[in-house]
Amino acid sequence: MNQVILKGIRDSDFSLGWLARNCSGLSRLKNIPQNPEYHGEGDVYQHTEMVCGKLVELPEWRELEKEEQELLFLAAAFHDIGKAVCTKQEDGQWVSPKHTIIGEKEFRRIAYKEAEQFGLTFRQRETAAKLIRYHGLPVWFWTKRRPELDLLKAAESIPLRLLYLLSKADIQGRIEKQSGKMEENVELFADYARESGVWEKPFLFANPYTKYQYFHKEGLWQEAELYDDTEFDVILMSGLPLAGKDSWIEKNGKEMPVISLDEIREKMGISPTKGSGKVVQAALEEAKNLLRRKEPFIWNATNVIQETRQKLVGLFAGYGARVHIMYLEAPYRELLARNRKRERYIPELVLEDMIKKMELPAPWEAYDVKGSIME
Repeated sequence: MNQVILKGIRDSDFSLGWLARNCSGLSRLKNIPQNPEYHGEGDVYQHTEMVCGKLVELPEWRELEKEEQELLFLAAAFHDIGKAVCTKQEDGQWVSPKHTIIGEKEFRRIAYKEAEQFGLTFRQRETAAKLIRYHGLPVWFWTKRRPELDLLKAAESIPLRLLYLLSKADIQGRIEKQSGKMEENVELFADYARESGVWEKPFLFANPYTKYQYFHKEGLWQEAELYDDTEFDVILMSGLPLAGKDSWIEKNGKEMPVISLDEIREKMGISPTKGSGKVVQAALEEAKNLLRRKEPFIWNATNVIQETRQKLVGLFAGYGARVHIMYLEAPYRELLARNRKRERYIPELVLEDMIKKMELPAPWEAYDVKGSIME
C-alpha cells in the first residue's frame, strides 16, 4: 500500500500548507468565519494552522510512534472540516452545530472517494475519522449525564491518549478568554480516562453480553458481570449497495434464512426510490416470525445509518438474539463499475448521497461488530 498522504506529511515536515495543496477539501476552510468570542485568531483555516503547529510542539509528540504522529496530524488538519459544511449565523453569531459528527462523515467521504490519493488503509482512515468525531469530547465530557459512558464509547474506536493530544492542541491553537478553563477540562479528561482503564485501549468487559447491555441499558455498572441468556444468532448486514453483501451471505450464510429488502422489493414490484415503508414492514413481519421461533437469520440491507441499525438491533435483541453486525466495503471505483453493470442501476446521485450520510458501525452497537474490506 502506497502511503501517499502519510508519507507526504512526514516528508513535508508536517506542513499543513503541503497537505492543503494536495487535499482540495482543506482549502474550503479558508474564509469560513468563526465566533470571535471563542476564536479570536480568525477563520477556520487560521485556527487549523495554529492547531497543527501546537500539536507538533507538545512534549508528548516526540514519544509517539511514526504512524501515530502522521495520523494525529492528519486528524488535526481535518478536525474542523465539518465547519465548511454546517457554519451559519444564528442570532447574529457564527455557529457550527454538530460539526464534529458532520466532520467525521465528510472526512470519510473524501478519503473513501479519493482512496488512491490518500493511500490509507481502512484502519488508518477510521482512526482519523473517529479522532475528528470525538475531538470535542475531552472539553465537554464532564457535562454529560453519564460521562464514563461517553469515554468508554469513544475508547471502543480510538486510543484516548491520542484524542487527548488532539484536544489539547485544539485548545492551545486558538485565541480565547476561557482557554485556561478548557485546558483544565482536557487534563481532567486524561485523569478520568486513566482511572477508568481506557487510556490505552477499550474497557475490558466481563463478556460480550455485558458489554452490549452496558451501552444499551440505563445505569449499568461497567464492572458488572451479567449472565448471557441469549439463545440464537442474528446477522445484520451493513454496507453500501454492491459492496458484496450477497456474495458474503452465499459464502458464509450457512443456509440461514435471509430476509433481503431488495428481494422483497422485487417481489412486490416496488421501485428502489419508492415504497420503502411497505418493504420494511413486510421484512419486519418475516423477522418477527423467525424471532418468535428463536431461529437464526440474516437481515440483508444497506443499514448505513446508525439510528436504523440500532432500532433493528434493539428489536432482535429483545427476543433473546445475539446480534452480530457484518460491515462490508468495496473501493469507490469498484462500486461505480459494479453499478454500471447492474440490471437495476442505482442513480449515482442516490449512491453519492448514501456515501455522504454513511455511518460505519461502531464496536459498541451490537453483540459484536465485524468487517470485511476489499483493499
